[in-house]
Amino acid sequence: MAPDILLSELILRSVRETAAFGAALAPALQAGDVILLEGDVGAGKTHLARAIIRARLAAAGKEEEDIPSPTFTLVQTYDAGSCEIWHADLYRVGDPAECYELGLPDAFDTAVCLVEWPEALAEARPENALVLHLEMLPEAGSRRLRARGPEARWAGPVARARRLAGPDTASPGK
Repeated sequence: MAPDILLSELILRSVRETAAFGAALAPALQAGDVILLEGDVGAGKTHLARAIIRARLAAAGKEEEDIPSPTFTLVQTYDAGSCEIWHADLYRVGDPAECYELGLPDAFDTAVCLVEWPEALAEARPENALVLHLEMLPEAGSRRLRARGPEARWAGPVARARRLAGPDTASPGK
């Protein structure tokens, strides 16, 4: 198992910066990549996932489409050309067995998967995943993003996304 380490901590001062981080991370994603989105209700998990999906669809030459939250459907899928994107919201999942019924563990091998409320995965949680934890800050629209995951796979893409997201995303010491 690759060690799960803190790769970056940054302050995103607006929803625009949150979307910029997601759009900058999107090109590095490939089939088999899993991003686990953690944080309280309203922290920006869905907004970040939408930015990643929009960037991947645009890169694949797909028309702009509505990207609904999968809160009630649990999973939304998108054809992004080179691979499929699965966006899952597991907030309402009560039993980890439901994750298998949804087909998530299989998708973890074949698609780019964005998973909100990943705690529901339990033992199905992939070891190679990038964990993005979002935390709201007192300043309006600001949030702290902490990125954790296996360094060999994720250090480069996270550093690139941080750099491309803009100069205002700097957090001291990281």
